[in-house]
Amino acid sequence: MSHEIVPVDDPIDVPSTSYSRPILGRDDSPERHFTRSLTFREHVSEPFDSERLPATLASEIQRFLRIANLVESEEPRIAYLCRFHAFEIAHHMDRNSTGRGVRQFKTSLLQRLEQDEEFTVRRRKEKSDVRELKRVYHAYKEYIIRHGAAFNLDNSQREKLINARRIASVLYEVLKTVTSGAGPQAIADRDSIRSKSEFYVPYNILPLDRGGVHQAIMHLPEIKAAVAIVRNTRGLPPPEEFQRHQPFVDLFEFLQYAFGFQNGNVSNQREHMILLLSNTIIRQPQKQSSAPKSGDEAVDALMKKFFKNYTNWCKFLGRKNNIRLPYVKQEALQYKTLYIGLYLLIWGEASNLRFMPECLCYIFHQMAYELHGVLTGGVSMITGEKVEPAYGGGNESFLENVVTPIYRVIQKEAEKNKNGTADHSMWRNYDDLNEYFWSLECFEIGWPMRLDHDFFCVDSLDTSKPGRWRGMLRFRKKTKKTDEEMEDDEELGALSEEQTKPTPKWLGKTNFVEIRSFWQIFRSFDRMWSFFLLSLQALIIMACHDVESPLQMFNANIFEDVMSIFITSSILKLIKGILDIIFKWKARNTMPISEKKKQMVKLGLAAIWTIILPVLYSHSRRKYICYFTNYKTWLGEWCFSPYMVAVTIYLTGSAIELVLFFVPAISKYIETSNHRIFKTLSWWGQPRLYVGRGVQETQLSQFKYTFFWILVLLTKFAFSYSFEIKPLIEPTRLIMKAGVRNYEWHEIFPEVKSNAAAIVAVWAPIMVVYFMDTQIWYSVFCTIFGGLYGVLHHLGEIRTLGMLRGRFHTLASAFNASLIPHSTKDEKRRRQRGFFPFNLGRGSDGQKNSMAKFVLVWNQVINSFRTEDLISNKELDLMTMPMSSEVLSGIIRWPIFLLANKFSTALSIAKDFVEKDEVLYKRIQRDEYMYYAVKECYESLKYILQILVVGDLEKKIISGIINEIEESIRQSSLLEEFKMKELPALHEKCIELVQLLVEGSEEQLQGEKIEEQHGKLVKALQDIFELVTNDMMVHGDRILDLLKSREGSEEETEIFMRVIEPQLFESYGEMKCIHFPLPDSASLSEQIQRFLLLLTVKDSAMDIPENLDARRRISFFATSLFMDMPDAPKVRNMMSFSVLTPHYQEDINYSTKELHSTNSSVSIIFYMQKIFPDEWKNFLERMGCENLDALKREGKEEELRNWASYRGQTLSRTVRGMMYCREALKLQAFLDMADDEDILEGYDDVERSNRPLAAQLDALADMKFTYVVSCQMFGAQKSAGDPHAQDILDLMIKHPSLRVAYVEEREEIVLDAPKKVYYSILVKAVNGFDQEIYRVKLPGPPNIGEGKPENQNHAIVFTRGEALQTIDMNQDNYLEEAFKMRNLLQEFLRNRGRRPPTILGLREHIFTGSVSSLAWFMSYQETSFVTIGQRLLANPLRVRFHYGHPDVFDRIFHITRGGISKASKTINLSEDVFAGYNTTLRRGCITYNEYLQVGKGRDVGLNQISKFEAKVANGNSEQTISRDIYRLGQRFDFFRMLSCYFTTIGFYFSSLISVMGIYIYLYGQLYLVLSGLQKTLILEAKVKNIKSLETALASQSFLQLGLLTGLPMVMEIGLEKGFLTAFQDFILMQLQLAAFFFTFSLGTKTHYFGRTILHGGAKYRPTGRKVVVFHANFSENYRLYSRSHFIKGFELIILLVVYELFKHTSQSNMAYSFITFSVWFMSLTWLCAPFLFNPSGFTWEIIVGDWRDWNRWIKEQGGIGIQQDKSWQSWWNDEQAHLRGSGVGARCLEIILSLRFFVYQYGLVYHLDITQSSTNIIVYALSWVVILATFLTVKAVDLGRQLFSTRKHLVFRFFKVFVFVSILTVIITLSNICHLSLKDLIVSCLAFLPTGWGLILIAQAVRPKIEGTSLWEFTQVLARAYDYGMGVVLFAPMAILAWLPIISAFQTRFLFNEAFNRRLQIQPILAGKKKK
Repeated sequence: MSHEIVPVDDPIDVPSTSYSRPILGRDDSPERHFTRSLTFREHVSEPFDSERLPATLASEIQRFLRIANLVESEEPRIAYLCRFHAFEIAHHMDRNSTGRGVRQFKTSLLQRLEQDEEFTVRRRKEKSDVRELKRVYHAYKEYIIRHGAAFNLDNSQREKLINARRIASVLYEVLKTVTSGAGPQAIADRDSIRSKSEFYVPYNILPLDRGGVHQAIMHLPEIKAAVAIVRNTRGLPPPEEFQRHQPFVDLFEFLQYAFGFQNGNVSNQREHMILLLSNTIIRQPQKQSSAPKSGDEAVDALMKKFFKNYTNWCKFLGRKNNIRLPYVKQEALQYKTLYIGLYLLIWGEASNLRFMPECLCYIFHQMAYELHGVLTGGVSMITGEKVEPAYGGGNESFLENVVTPIYRVIQKEAEKNKNGTADHSMWRNYDDLNEYFWSLECFEIGWPMRLDHDFFCVDSLDTSKPGRWRGMLRFRKKTKKTDEEMEDDEELGALSEEQTKPTPKWLGKTNFVEIRSFWQIFRSFDRMWSFFLLSLQALIIMACHDVESPLQMFNANIFEDVMSIFITSSILKLIKGILDIIFKWKARNTMPISEKKKQMVKLGLAAIWTIILPVLYSHSRRKYICYFTNYKTWLGEWCFSPYMVAVTIYLTGSAIELVLFFVPAISKYIETSNHRIFKTLSWWGQPRLYVGRGVQETQLSQFKYTFFWILVLLTKFAFSYSFEIKPLIEPTRLIMKAGVRNYEWHEIFPEVKSNAAAIVAVWAPIMVVYFMDTQIWYSVFCTIFGGLYGVLHHLGEIRTLGMLRGRFHTLASAFNASLIPHSTKDEKRRRQRGFFPFNLGRGSDGQKNSMAKFVLVWNQVINSFRTEDLISNKELDLMTMPMSSEVLSGIIRWPIFLLANKFSTALSIAKDFVEKDEVLYKRIQRDEYMYYAVKECYESLKYILQILVVGDLEKKIISGIINEIEESIRQSSLLEEFKMKELPALHEKCIELVQLLVEGSEEQLQGEKIEEQHGKLVKALQDIFELVTNDMMVHGDRILDLLKSREGSEEETEIFMRVIEPQLFESYGEMKCIHFPLPDSASLSEQIQRFLLLLTVKDSAMDIPENLDARRRISFFATSLFMDMPDAPKVRNMMSFSVLTPHYQEDINYSTKELHSTNSSVSIIFYMQKIFPDEWKNFLERMGCENLDALKREGKEEELRNWASYRGQTLSRTVRGMMYCREALKLQAFLDMADDEDILEGYDDVERSNRPLAAQLDALADMKFTYVVSCQMFGAQKSAGDPHAQDILDLMIKHPSLRVAYVEEREEIVLDAPKKVYYSILVKAVNGFDQEIYRVKLPGPPNIGEGKPENQNHAIVFTRGEALQTIDMNQDNYLEEAFKMRNLLQEFLRNRGRRPPTILGLREHIFTGSVSSLAWFMSYQETSFVTIGQRLLANPLRVRFHYGHPDVFDRIFHITRGGISKASKTINLSEDVFAGYNTTLRRGCITYNEYLQVGKGRDVGLNQISKFEAKVANGNSEQTISRDIYRLGQRFDFFRMLSCYFTTIGFYFSSLISVMGIYIYLYGQLYLVLSGLQKTLILEAKVKNIKSLETALASQSFLQLGLLTGLPMVMEIGLEKGFLTAFQDFILMQLQLAAFFFTFSLGTKTHYFGRTILHGGAKYRPTGRKVVVFHANFSENYRLYSRSHFIKGFELIILLVVYELFKHTSQSNMAYSFITFSVWFMSLTWLCAPFLFNPSGFTWEIIVGDWRDWNRWIKEQGGIGIQQDKSWQSWWNDEQAHLRGSGVGARCLEIILSLRFFVYQYGLVYHLDITQSSTNIIVYALSWVVILATFLTVKAVDLGRQLFSTRKHLVFRFFKVFVFVSILTVIITLSNICHLSLKDLIVSCLAFLPTGWGLILIAQAVRPKIEGTSLWEFTQVLARAYDYGMGVVLFAPMAILAWLPIISAFQTRFLFNEAFNRRLQIQPILAGKKKK
């Protein structure tokens, strides 16, 4: 990080006499006093804390304190002077020490200065402080000049240079200040002083200061070209016009001075612009043209992207855009750059306004006009003065005058939200404020903005003053202007000051009002509901006519009856018109008058048709004219009537829509055109809004999803007609004919004929299922189509290790085709896809080179597995591929795990082989891996012997044997000349030889050990020689004969005689026959080790890697290479991208204390050891330790922390995974530019040795990849000294390219008073400290909406590149997947239908599935959604949205259209999905890509999962009432609208109505039973089993038991793991009670979805993401599930019991049980599942503790400050929070729903024996007397407890006895006199208990009216009693089962079965026993 040293105003030129010691300053200096009184103290040299500083001072003084600590050991006086300077700055900033912590800090620093004064003076090397400063400053300056331009510095040298620059920069500031003689003025001007020192200028990626030219990234041609474009300041207005005395450095500095942008924003966007330009330039087609032209094309490309939304906005409003370009090309390039820069600067400083893209368009529109005027020197035609920026160029002018006023509106409107409790119609959210700029009225705001405009008014309008409305209307009419006049106003400012200004009024909602109502579902998808309702009517009519064939419909009578559906259609349209007016009423202020007129006309027409059609139908029924006499054909039966003519006219509009549906291109053109004719044509259809126009897909896409839905609907209607509707017709007729005379209760409407109530009771559940079962059929077809799509795209083709081994030889060619950039010649060829035989041995040069690249990448992937401890050292050796020069020639050395046992098998074949040599060769060559194994073993043995054997004789012998072998192979006589039976013996001897060589290379042998090892080696060689020559070779004597035949000199005779003495291979004298120890060569050692593995590896090596995750990752990576992915560009040409991760307060790294803590459960580290036993073992092996204690002894706690953190859901795991992207890019860049020698040398070695290449790789990686973590709390954690801050800093130090963005809240002293100021800050790690890079002031606190999107929004300005990947904090990434990232980014350049993609969806792997059975269920459910579900959503349905992370965004598209999420409070709770909605409405395209996956963690315990599902259900209910869903439902064509509904809110609404169907069925049956209708129908109408009801309940069961998710899940598992595995997993899941889980989950979804639509109360629910599954106590479970599950479960059981007691049916109990099985199952599941899935839920000791805790909680009184987990009363009050903000309508509906609980009492009291079959209404009245008496008794007992329980306990006891005896006496008396039976008592409980609960619910609904009265107090007493009773009923079975030990064992088995399969110790985990 070198910098060029530029001469500056050197302080050394200042005469030293002008300086006195800073401690002896001016007479009035406050420091002078303490310096005089200094006394000598013993000096203790300790660093002064430079990190925990007051927030108001930290940014200004921290660097001085850090440098002081850095230089203190060598230059103590310099450290003192730096600290003194820091003190002066602090005192200047806050003289009165009013800021938080300032006084303490200044006192502490002052004490330190006093302590250091004398000591540092004595250590000073010069006579004065000035000379001391100059000496040190010059020393560092010279060091920088000497080393600054060096290019090949290692890390330590680079750190020294950075430190030198930092020190010199700080010393310059100190020296300049103290030598200036200006005192406080110099301190006040410290910013200008700092800017002159360029020794160290903090930067992010590009060092743009003059000293940064030596950085490698600044040498890239594209960077140089981009910098030249930005620094082209020719032709700009002179700087003097902007109060600047020096020329502008670049265009951004000009914009800063012209418009008043902040320094940090300008620096940030300058780098942003240069990087965007450079990445665009490099991708431009390289022609024989000059660089400026390519720059011009790049700027044009950026202009098109950045201003697409702005130009569309201008066209929509009918305004000319203000981007005006000159005709001269060079000037035009400069103007374009200025416009882009202006937009970036506006966006970069806009803060929360970034969520309002059209608001930014308005601001840009005005400022672009001013910019053009400034550039051209334009003169205003009205004022006659030069055009100047309205707000000038003062410091922070743009922030204060433009951003802050609009931000204040957003903030004040958000405050009216009252934390989500206020109605949405009472405040304007981001969308309302932004949509105001969709109308021409926005120009009335003017420029400069009129702050008295209605837009800035946030006080709600007082509608009680109608005169004010009339006045406003008159004023608006008077001030209405033409477009030309408004354009003049834009130049001047809006309205002249002479005009009268009315009082501003609150504008209210814009275009849409979010109203809580289930009618929103009908209103948003009215076409679908109308279609289903009309179809239902048609089906019923057909069933009544007994239609068997569709052709029968054309019978005149049937057809006329079916045509009556259009009467229903007109009624539905009338309802829709009324709803539109009601729901838009509060948006009327901003609604155009034309829209109001249209709504009224639509309503009037709908009303007219509602009258005309029924009248015509009734008058013309059976009065029609038939124009054909041939009745033998269906066409001949067509007849016409006036009604049919009216229907034809009525359907004219629908016919036009149908025609346009079939021609989507024309429809799109009409919608998007701004021509007046087309505006008029489209006016009637939909409101003319800026978004939602032109969302049509291509003809092909439309055909695909239309075909899909036609199949679904045909199946649905066929099933509904045959099994639901038609079977009900005959029973309905029978019921209508039956006469009911005797009711078993008091019938309120006895005169009602036709048994209408009975018909409703029978038909209602069928109707519910009719509207719900489309969801089921969608799921079925989703499974079929998704499975076919997966098969066609090669999903799961490699899913086992066997498949991987079988196809490993094809991976290199697939890798080359997919991941290696192609030459121009290769790109012209069509690339084949699929598994095909690759001939790896005989390829072109490029293919051979790519083989080496594959080997390098493969080895890097396997090494990453070892680093992650997924594999052991042995597995690493078995899986890596040797890199050698042979690879370049096409010879491959396969990894050992492929060759496992192949050599041994070949030996076994050859040993007993009796046929010819050719047959043996063919048999071995048939298995390619066996052939390679044999060949490599032979070659390796030859190679080793050549190095090992050095004696002349021995070499001749070895050579002779080898020649014999090779000659026999050539002549095919190997089997004849060698005895193969001895091969196993030779094999053993070779193993012995190689093992000796390995031991010799591993140990440093000395002395006797060398001799001993040498002797063993000689013996091994002799044994091999004898075995080969004597036992194997038929002609072994040839070797000796060869030697004997050699005659010659005496020397030869002596050599021959040595055969006898000494022995062969032994050394004699000075001569050595073998070279031992072997040469110290890494490659040789590696080859020997590999040879040993080849010889010894067994079958077990075929099962490596053993780790399941490693297997999955390798299999998926191999499969993905054969999928359809874009060609990989070179790294330099790829699209640049950023990754953004929001972080709040989640774990970063587990601390040592957390790892070993056992407070709440077992320790994390113990749990990790048991859950990941193989990875723990591999980790210990990597660390070289045997156990945990050894790790602690060796001080490897940090490694232990990392190991554990990488297995939890921590930020460190996410950062490590995402930083693999940078690692992969560097490796791919290396492969792009490296030659063959570099590749052979290896990536790691080259990076270490070749510094210039390494610097170039870093530069490319920096240019292409940025990772920003938005740590929302980092600033607060830093100031508080929170360890999490240090963890974040450690992450930045570990990953130097990581950037952290955070919001700093600090107090600044303004007029001697502290004022809170907020900054958005980006930091990086530099030499162990966090270094601030950019600081952008905010208009206020950024978190005024939903926290997560606001957190992302403040950090998005620091991201870079053309793409942005959003990664959540619980995600992971893998190196092998990161290699595919550049392929993925190329998807943005592909056209998907009508447009290129704007969001790329990716698949996820849920890595928490092995923790527990629940986690397993959840992971499979999530996996099926993120794979087969999203696969279908993207194609063919074209309705995939953004479902959170890890999608990749087209960054420029989204930053100009509102960002990557929405942030309005409550309504955007599911913030991510709204980004998908917004993208689709703005004509974006969202795809899904399965060839790349990332990891994701999910919740692992039932409570965590339930909280997550509650949050998602809450979010979906808020989506239901949102404008986005409404617009999608209205703007999509019919079939795409169906896709949108059933894949978003439709799933939740279908779940809700399926549960409602159960209630409707049971209450209907209850009515029939208790009223006596059922008995009459069975006896008189003979209505027995109704098949449709069974069908209805079966359909509901399909949804309830999780089969909606189960079918896609099985299909996906089948695709990826095999269908046998899928079937086994599905059965195993059922055995582990998966049906219980899914049924329970259904209850969670329906409760929170329904309640939130009705009452609101949606909120974010933190789940904690705990890694340990722990026991939840009973009271916690009761709090969480009481209202959502337990109450409903008890209600269903009471319904079933009452039905069973009083049913009058001929059905057997078995038939009844079968029909109601799903209901029994659901009710019991809702009651029992929280305890079944609760670890240790049936352990007696824990049960006892839970009981004590429950009793304590239920009895504890609540109050202010008491949390709900401490007191029942606090919880009960919090549980009703959703009712507090509920409207009157919702409260009334709640009361109506509560009335169902009174049905029990009304019906059951007439079935008591005591009533003696009376049906008089007095019986019911007397039952209320009993209830009143019961309530009075309860109240009396409670009153007695309050009065007597404390002081007069005995009296209270007697009182309770008296009450008990009285009740008993009454019961006995009634038994004797009135025949009260035991059955009556039971039935009375069933009757009165629901009544009491109903009264409690009604009291809660009317709480505002009765709160504070005794009635409310009694309600609390009654509610507590009910909760206590329900708790006891739930607790009793648990306590009984806890006595049976087998129950606890069974629970553990099914809850952790996956863990048992992995042989883990679950019992010690649950018991918390810490076993070592």
